[in-house]
Amino acid sequence: MKAPMSYTILFRAIVLVLIGLLSACRPGQPASMSIATVPPEYAGKTAPANIDLTAGQQIYINYCQSCHGPFGYGDGPMAPALNPRPRNLVLLVPTLSDDYLFWRVSEGVEGTSMVGWAGVLTEQDIWNVVVYLRTFK
Repeated sequence: MKAPMSYTILFRAIVLVLIGLLSACRPGQPASMSIATVPPEYAGKTAPANIDLTAGQQIYINYCQSCHGPFGYGDGPMAPALNPRPRNLVLLVPTLSDDYLFWRVSEGVEGTSMVGWAGVLTEQDIWNVVVYLRTFK
């Protein structure tokens, strides 16, 4: 038995709405972006004891906020122009290890606008910002 035309249209509309909702579940997070394995040269790195959160906050403001936004939601003023959009750090950071974050801040993320800051920031600066990212809620 063939479904009436109105049911077919309704079914298609529901499918389109579900696709839209699923793609919006992770704001600032492209579904195709996966979490890579930390390379051996970064694996196991841990933050030093002399972390300066104030310095980390200032580094974030100077280098990260324009893309990731003031609170890490991936909604900075540059975000709409970037493809893929910046990651939502509030959702992402709690799922990642310190060595992973240190690696990504240092080396960037290929295929995105996330550049590596190792040539600009010192290791201490990168650790300061990594630990500062953990304050986002």
